[in-house]
Amino acid sequence: MAETLIISALLLAVGMALLLVKVLGRKDGTFSSQHIHDSEAMRERGIHCVMDQDREMREKKPLRLNN
Repeated sequence: MAETLIISALLLAVGMALLLVKVLGRKDGTFSSQHIHDSEAMRERGIHCVMDQDREMREKKPLRLNN
């Protein structure tokens, strides 16, 4: 049990150290955006986030309510 905890702690420490190296290696110290709408390659392919797709579909065909 103790060995598992030590190994887990070491793996977490290595992961955190690698993230620290990446942050320190960047000019502004931040990660790039991971949102689909911020990716130029996705925009070129016409791929949008699900919120944008939902909004487009609702504008094309409004939701009908049953009375």
